[in-house]
Amino acid sequence: MPWSNQGGGGWQGGGGQGPWGRPPSGGGGSGGGGGGRPPDLEDLIRRGQDRVKRWMPGFRGTRGILLLVLIGVAIWLASGFYRVQPGELGVVLQFGEMIKKTGPGLNYHLPSPFEAVLKVNVERVNRAEVGFRSVIDGAAGRSAPVRPMPTENLMLTGDENIIDIHFTVFWKIKDPVPYLFNVRNPDQMVKDVAESAMREVIGKSTLQSALAEGRVTISAQALELTQRILDEYSAGIEVGQVELQKIDPPDAVIDAFRDVQAARADQERAKNEAEAYRNDILPRAKGESERLLQEAAGYREEVVARANGETQRFTAVYEQYRVNSDVTRKRLYLETMEQILSGMNKVLIDPSAGGGQGVVPYLPLPEIKRREEGAAGGLK
Repeated sequence: MPWSNQGGGGWQGGGGQGPWGRPPSGGGGSGGGGGGRPPDLEDLIRRGQDRVKRWMPGFRGTRGILLLVLIGVAIWLASGFYRVQPGELGVVLQFGEMIKKTGPGLNYHLPSPFEAVLKVNVERVNRAEVGFRSVIDGAAGRSAPVRPMPTENLMLTGDENIIDIHFTVFWKIKDPVPYLFNVRNPDQMVKDVAESAMREVIGKSTLQSALAEGRVTISAQALELTQRILDEYSAGIEVGQVELQKIDPPDAVIDAFRDVQAARADQERAKNEAEAYRNDILPRAKGESERLLQEAAGYREEVVARANGETQRFTAVYEQYRVNSDVTRKRLYLETMEQILSGMNKVLIDPSAGGGQGVVPYLPLPEIKRREEGAAGGLK
C-alpha cells in the first residue's frame, strides 16, 4: 500500500513515532520535524477484526455477517415502537400521507422510511396576546402586560374614535390532522385572525359602548368571528376564550378623555336630579289639581242642588199661597222674622206691665241665657 510504513513495526515502531509519523511526545524524531507518514489502513482493519473476534468468538465469515444483518434488522424493526403521552394524539404518516390516529399508550408503526409518527398535545391550552407582550419571569411566572405593540393595540371604532385595546386568545388543538398539514405557524395564525376579527367587531361598535357596557358583547362577538374564520381555513383549532385585558383611549388623549368623562358624569348626575325632582313635583301637582277639580265639582253639585231645592220650596210655598194667601203670608212673615231675630240681642218690654203691679217691664233674655249656659258648664 502506498500509505504503509516502510520502516517496519507499523506505527508503533519506526523510532517511537506516532500514527502520523510524529514522535508521541517531545520531538526526538529524526528528519528535523517533517518526516510524517500516513497510517497503514490494512493494519487498522486487521486489528479491528481481531477486536470483534475477541468480543464475538463465533464471528466467522458469512455467519457473522448474517448475524450482524439480523441484529440490524431487529433494531430497525424495534425503532417502530413509540409512546403517546396522556393528553396527546399520534398521527401516523405512510410516505407522508396520514393513515391513522393513535391515542395515549404504547403503539407501533412501520419503521422509517415507510412510516413516521407526529405527536401533538390536544389538551394543552395555548395563548396568543394581541396588543401587548407579557414579560415571562421563570421564578414568578407570567407578569402583567408591560410592553404594548403599537401596530396591534390601536383600533378604530364605528364612531371614528381610536381606542387602545389589549386582549388574550386562549386556544387548543381540536383536530391534529388539519392542524399539522394546513397550518404552518399556528401561534401567528391565531394572533392574526383574532386581531382581524377584533378590528371588525370594534369597527361596528361605538367608543362609549366599548368602554362601558359593551365589553362582554365585544368579547363574545370576537370569539365567534375568530372561530368561524379558523374553521373556514380548516385549521383544526378551537378558540376557548377571548379575554379583554384593557380598553382605554390612547395615552396621548387619556387625560382629556377623563375630563370629558367627568363632565358627562356631572351631566348625567344633573339629569338624574332633575328627573327625581320632576318625579316628585309632578305627582303632587297632579294630585293638587285633581283635588281642586273634585272640590269644584262638589261645590257645583252643592250649588245646583241648593238652587233646585230653593226652587222646589218656592214652588211649594207658591202653591200653598194660592190656596190660602192670608195664612201663608203670616207664616212667611213669622218665619222671616225668626230668621232675622234669631241672631240678634233681644230685649222684651211689656207695656202693660208698667204701673204698680211690681213687674219689671225690662227682661234681658240674652243675659239670662248666658248665665244659664255658664251655670250648666260649671255643674259639668
